[in-house]
Amino acid sequence: MKKIRAVAFPMVVFGLLWLFISSQAAKTLDPYKILGVDQNASQREIQKAFHKLSLQYHPDKNKSKGAQEKFAQINNAYEILSDEEKRKNYDMYGNERGGPGFDAGNPAGNGGYTHFTSGGPGGWQHMGGQGHSKSFSFSFGNSGGQGSSNFDLGDIFSKFFGGDMSGASQFGSFTGSSRTQSHGFGGSSRSQSSGFRGTSSTQSGSSNYPKSIQDINSQVYKKEIADQGIIWLLLSYSPRMSSQYYESIIEEVVTPLQGALKAGRINCETEPSFCKELGIYPRNAPRVFIYSYKSIESGSLLEYTGDWAVKNLKTFCQEHLPRFSKRVDLDTSGFSFGTMERLPRVMLLSTKKDTPVIWRALSGLYRKRFIFYDAEVPDASDKAVKKLGVDVLPAIVGWMSNGEKHVLQTGISVKDLNSAVQELSALLNDFERKNKKATSSQAKKPETESVDKQIHLLTTSNFDALCGETIPVCLIGVFKSAKARDKVESILSVVSQKSLTRRQNPYSGSKDSITYTLLDATKQPAFLTAFDNSGFKSFDKILIAYKPRKGKFTVYTGEMRMEEVERFVSSVINGDIQFSKTKQKPILR
Repeated sequence: MKKIRAVAFPMVVFGLLWLFISSQAAKTLDPYKILGVDQNASQREIQKAFHKLSLQYHPDKNKSKGAQEKFAQINNAYEILSDEEKRKNYDMYGNERGGPGFDAGNPAGNGGYTHFTSGGPGGWQHMGGQGHSKSFSFSFGNSGGQGSSNFDLGDIFSKFFGGDMSGASQFGSFTGSSRTQSHGFGGSSRSQSSGFRGTSSTQSGSSNYPKSIQDINSQVYKKEIADQGIIWLLLSYSPRMSSQYYESIIEEVVTPLQGALKAGRINCETEPSFCKELGIYPRNAPRVFIYSYKSIESGSLLEYTGDWAVKNLKTFCQEHLPRFSKRVDLDTSGFSFGTMERLPRVMLLSTKKDTPVIWRALSGLYRKRFIFYDAEVPDASDKAVKKLGVDVLPAIVGWMSNGEKHVLQTGISVKDLNSAVQELSALLNDFERKNKKATSSQAKKPETESVDKQIHLLTTSNFDALCGETIPVCLIGVFKSAKARDKVESILSVVSQKSLTRRQNPYSGSKDSITYTLLDATKQPAFLTAFDNSGFKSFDKILIAYKPRKGKFTVYTGEMRMEEVERFVSSVINGDIQFSKTKQKPILR
């Protein structure tokens, strides 16, 4: 009788187990049917279907009975089909775990899993199933091993027999140790576990995250996000919350904006203090914030509270792209190409009505290294465009700290936003290096300019910056000898620093309405004939106050003393001196 009971018990248990498995198989839902896509659907089609159904059944919007369960099914289906490996496994075996059984382990004999058989090899290996229905096979796993079923055997027997069946019990050990004869479903006497675990390998929060969304902690935030010049979409969540729906939308928004926008997620369960410090701790659902810039100095976090749709979120992100590029009108006389600052300047010329996204992104990344401008122009034949030396649009023009103008690139063509930002970043980096080299070179050449006070020698490359048509008044110190130059330069260096000049030009270090420069009369005699037929040949040194816009000038030919020069400059600024019309436009050779 005992032998009969010993044989009968496993058979009863096995029968009950088979009924449970059959019921689970019957409940298995086809992820393709859930999302309403064909088995050969592309990832793009799967993603679009997921977004559409998520919006339709999201618990925040759909309060009907069964909507929450349907939403969970949609998320589970997308988790399988969005992962190529899981999808492949599902198509082959009817489950996403990677094998025709509860466990996705190694073949028998390799220290891994052995499929349960009835009466020798081949028995009960495949339990059937067609299409995408589940196929089951029993397997033995290592202690703590992961299986492909979504239930634990302890739970199964607990349902049938009551009580806690997680360990050894009156029905035998289902987690037996090695070398121990199991009274349950048995196994190799040397197997590490002769038990029958079916623990799911899926843990809360371990779903297949989009690759474009980066995990963020406090260290990464400080190093890669805070004040780095690029905007970020940040998802704050807890693994207990369903965040896949939010992540899929974020990924679709970020993908076309890569280069100008990045995305990250912060697990507030593992980073509670950090989340509270930033004020982003999630409540009943994940929250999304954008890290953007209102000023050059620092960025800040702003929560997105709009509708969860790709179009809405994308618009929100575009509105918060950096705006450190000043839009100018080339035809406006008040704008000066040559008015200089401490930093080099760059201008984008294009036919766009608004500042292009690429330029806005670059203005954020380089906001502390360049001054950005952009202008809308009709075409390359425009007079103002030609004056800048540009023949093809779009184009970028730059001005170094020494006033030299450079056409950096014309006819700009890009493949996508990300590659465009990288290519133009390389262009700006190269221009910055040239600017630093030029600045360093000038500091080592006192014979061409004043090192201390930066009184520049007038040349063709910096003429527009110092005496171009947008400059109100330029004061030119003319000399014919080295001694005369030293005298003029030393006086102008002092006068240019005084408040009476109301400076705006960066050549003299701050903002003024008058620029100061030097001219070698022995090398530029033709330039001086525009003011005087003789070219002031009888003078060794003079000062010329020239108004480029009006084409007028006045000359100081008196003794070169500090008090007299200050009085002359004050008279020029206050309009107390008479100006004459130039004979022609002065041109440097």
